[in-house]
This record gives sequence, C-alpha cells and structure tokens, in this order.
Amino acid sequence: MANTYVNAKVDLTATSVTTLYTCATSTTAIVKSIIVSEDSGNADTITLTLTSGSDVYSIYKTKAISANGTTELLTAPLIVQASEILKVTAATANRLHVIASILEIT
Repeated sequence: MANTYVNAKVDLTATSVTTLYTCATSTTAIVKSIIVSEDSGNADTITLTLTSGSDVYSIYKTKAISANGTTELLTAPLIVQASEILKVTAATANRLHVIASILEIT
C-alpha cells in the first residue's frame, strides 16, 4: 500500500459546477482539509457535493464565505472512494479559490 499526499485546487472563474478532485481507480482518498478563500472583497457562497456514480450528495449547500475571508469546510476527515468526485460551485464568478489537502492510499 502506497500513501501519497496531494492537493487539489481550483479558482472558481464561473458559476458552473466545477470538479475539485476525482479519486483514481483502486484508490481511497482521505480529504483532510478543504479551504475556501474569498479574494474580491465581497461575501459569497459555495456549494460542495460528492458524486458517486449517478448519485450526487450534498456536503454543503450554499455555505457562506465572508468578504476577504477564509473558511475551513471540514471539521473531520472525509473519505472519498475510487471514482467518486468532489465538485464545487460558486454563486458568483471570480471570487473564490478552493484548496483540498488529500491523502491518497493505493
């Protein structure tokens, strides 16, 4: 079994659903942290989902992020299984950056 630490990052330049991280085949991921930073000086909201096959599970639905603020979305690690996808959606384009810290186990 190999352990690899990675990060996934995205600048939400649009309001469409955006893939933050896809767990590889034959891999289990432990998401240790998901940080959201607002950099435009305007409060905004973010939605975070986990897609498993055709099912979509809401982790955060319109989570408020303060103007120029940084928010940690997780209070405990999140397990993501092979082929599952973490997706984020910003309410407004060009305001939010998202970084996830992940331990991949293969």
